[in-house]
Amino acid sequence: MNHLLDVIKSLEEYITKENFKGYDPYDTLNSRIPFHWFGILGQRIAIQFQKRNPINIRPLIGVKKFRSTKGMGLLLSAYLNIYSYSKDQSLLVKIEEIKNWLLTNVTSYKNTLCWGYDYPYSTSEGNLQKNFPTVIHHSYIIRALFEYYELFGDEEILNLIKKSEQFVIINLKINKFSEGVCFSYNPIAEGCCYNANMHAAECLSRVYYFTKDKKLYDLIIEAVDFITSMQKEDGSWYYSFKKYGDTERKQIDFHQGFILESYCEIINLIGEEKESWKNAIKKGINFYYLKQFQQSGKSLWRLPRKYPVDIHNQSQGIITFSKLSKYNKAFKPFANKIAYWTIKNMRNCNEGYFYYRMNKFFINKISYMRWSQSWMFLALSELILLNNQKD
Repeated sequence: MNHLLDVIKSLEEYITKENFKGYDPYDTLNSRIPFHWFGILGQRIAIQFQKRNPINIRPLIGVKKFRSTKGMGLLLSAYLNIYSYSKDQSLLVKIEEIKNWLLTNVTSYKNTLCWGYDYPYSTSEGNLQKNFPTVIHHSYIIRALFEYYELFGDEEILNLIKKSEQFVIINLKINKFSEGVCFSYNPIAEGCCYNANMHAAECLSRVYYFTKDKKLYDLIIEAVDFITSMQKEDGSWYYSFKKYGDTERKQIDFHQGFILESYCEIINLIGEEKESWKNAIKKGINFYYLKQFQQSGKSLWRLPRKYPVDIHNQSQGIITFSKLSKYNKAFKPFANKIAYWTIKNMRNCNEGYFYYRMNKFFINKISYMRWSQSWMFLALSELILLNNQKD
């Protein structure tokens, strides 16, 4: 426990030293190089190359360190966890700074508040400008603000949370099927992304927690029912589909943990757990435990591929097994095992930060603030809370 606290302290010192700023695997288009001259394909190639490049050339191409909206949301949740555990009053200054920064850096999309990308981004659906909102960014930040409100009872934050449903209801597409509904990833996205749909439902659940709005409740139930229907017999979920009935995108990685975590959050918020959801969680968490991690605590990348070992897989494993530890007494020690494997194999001991990816023959040691440090800080804070609970 003391070693874990020392690791968290050194990581927090690194994050503070960097003033919450850092690079991101997807930040290439923040460069001074006019990649837009090369069209959508050229921009996508540049992003994907840079994401895999173990040599950090960002300073050479004019990409500067920045504060990430999603990363700041994750950091706020982590600091709130540590404050809940320690009651360390010195943390309040940082908590307030991050909270105020998030409130200042809101995206107003069609008169609804939301948060989004910190860089231009290019996908198969077109080019997205910096600050373009996604339900993933939105949900994580609303989660952090909800946790802030639960600790400090700030009425301004409560009012903001109640308004957060507007982005989801008004600006996201709602795909309707016989099994339920699926919200889009962002306002222009087509098709269905399963973890994004659960984040939309989770966001609505945080509003429902206060308002008890029946319309919101019905949408939440339908969204979770749809995801439950898309689970495979072995307990896994694929990633998405473009058109209902077409071949799904078979990508099994940390998004499995996202979905399971959202089930847990939604159930706690609405105070209800359907039998079908309970069965889906049990199948899903067992698959995650038995198939997506080695018993050493080392994660697989995207099944069935073992490499690279990605820090995001490691951090989400710690979070998921911590939050769902009640489903199996083996999950608490396993969350600790993942943490200690990651600390031993993917941490810069001198500076306290975590590496991005471990490939078969080399380690990508670039420090990414959102993807690596924010996630690991949150994961370790969840583990501290878990270890402090009485069995």
